[in-house]
Amino acid sequence: MALGSRKWGYVRIISGTILGGVLGFYVMHRMELSYKEKMNERLKKYEEELVRKEELKKLDESLSE
Repeated sequence: MALGSRKWGYVRIISGTILGGVLGFYVMHRMELSYKEKMNERLKKYEEELVRKEELKKLDESLSE
């Protein structure tokens, strides 16, 4: 009886470790994807802002001449 429960304990520990690793990998993967997407959106907004500032600068230069 003790041998069966020991074997069952090992199976639970090993399966829990594997499932926990898979779950941890999935969560970290999703976090990384959402972070990259957020950074890409911020980069696009920053580039648009730079283009707008450059256009305003050119407009101011043309009006001052």
